[in-house]
Amino acid sequence: MCHSQQTQLPAHDADVQLAAAQVPQAAACLSTGSRRRRLWELPERAHCPVVGVCLPMPILRRVAEKTFQGRNIDTDYGLHSGAVSECRKRTVLADGMQRELEKRYAMQLRQAARLKQVEALSDWWAQCATTDLAGALWATLTHPRCTPKLEAQILAEVHMLQHQVGTTQPTDNQRLHQLAQDKTQLAAALAQAQARTQQVSRDRHERLQAQQRQIAQLKAELTARDSTVKQLRETVQTLSATTNSVCQRNQANEVALQAQRINALERSLQNTEHECQRRGRVIDAQAAALRGHATAENPARQPVASATKEAIRLENRAVLCVGGRTASVPHYRHIVESTGGRFLHHDGGEEESLTKLDSTLVAADLVICQTGCISHNAYWRVKDYCKRTGKQCVYVETSGTTGLKRALTSLSNQ
Repeated sequence: MCHSQQTQLPAHDADVQLAAAQVPQAAACLSTGSRRRRLWELPERAHCPVVGVCLPMPILRRVAEKTFQGRNIDTDYGLHSGAVSECRKRTVLADGMQRELEKRYAMQLRQAARLKQVEALSDWWAQCATTDLAGALWATLTHPRCTPKLEAQILAEVHMLQHQVGTTQPTDNQRLHQLAQDKTQLAAALAQAQARTQQVSRDRHERLQAQQRQIAQLKAELTARDSTVKQLRETVQTLSATTNSVCQRNQANEVALQAQRINALERSLQNTEHECQRRGRVIDAQAAALRGHATAENPARQPVASATKEAIRLENRAVLCVGGRTASVPHYRHIVESTGGRFLHHDGGEEESLTKLDSTLVAADLVICQTGCISHNAYWRVKDYCKRTGKQCVYVETSGTTGLKRALTSLSNQ
């Protein structure tokens, strides 16, 4: 604890004894009303800790320079000692320090003003001194209910705190130095991180600009492509409108030509079929004549021939013919119905749906499959169905009435 230049710096025990001896004198001066004590009304032993703790050196220097109209005091010690001496009575500097203390610790003064008992004030001091020593010291010492005993206790605690601060100051300075070094290292690391961040930001900005340029180029190419497509579509429409009538005429001519060819082939086919039927009848007549001669020569074989002739009768059984030429279908129907059967037909997928083939196979009793005139899919459908159901089926490689008759004979012999 520091004093003015005129006062010797006492030892700790002498200071405590002096504080105890001045308690009655301070008690006589203690106001029993509600008015707070001013700085010059505090005992002299309180001036040093109040000025040293409650007024930081920059604040104290500013107040002093304002009071003494800019006159500078060289050392902090000289400024502190002079300020402590000015507190013994009401002076211009003491008034300036009083105003500064009132302004600086207005909140703590308002808090302490609500305390009406000495015990409450003592408890408040103990609670606030650990976190706000300066504010608690000024508000408690100037409080109307601060007794000499509480005052001596506070000054003793502040005195010991000052010693502890002096003891721990080297450690704090060392810690402060270490913190300063850490700050320098962290500042360097931060500068490096900021430099990297700025570089990353510049790289990202460059990539973004490159992507934007690429997007603009792609948009331009897309616009040009759309324009080209539009021109091509207009050209196609123009060409289509120009050549549509020509194509229609060419298609009509081609259709007519194909129709003529089909008619010529159908007429040729019909002539061929008629010739085949005529030859079949001739062959049948010759075969009947030969069977007649054979019967006359060997009567024992007559029942077999008769049985074969009867076996050809279909007795109202449904015969499905899959495939064959469209022009030959009436001839197929005549042959089947002349033997007593019901005629069914499916073109094997040429024009009729293959799904209809399944239902037609179900309705048939006998199946004749002309393999040369049906689709591959229809052939396998017929073969699979007849194999699964066990239905009689004869496969004929060539179409025509002769093949159909041979197939009927084969079915009757199975």
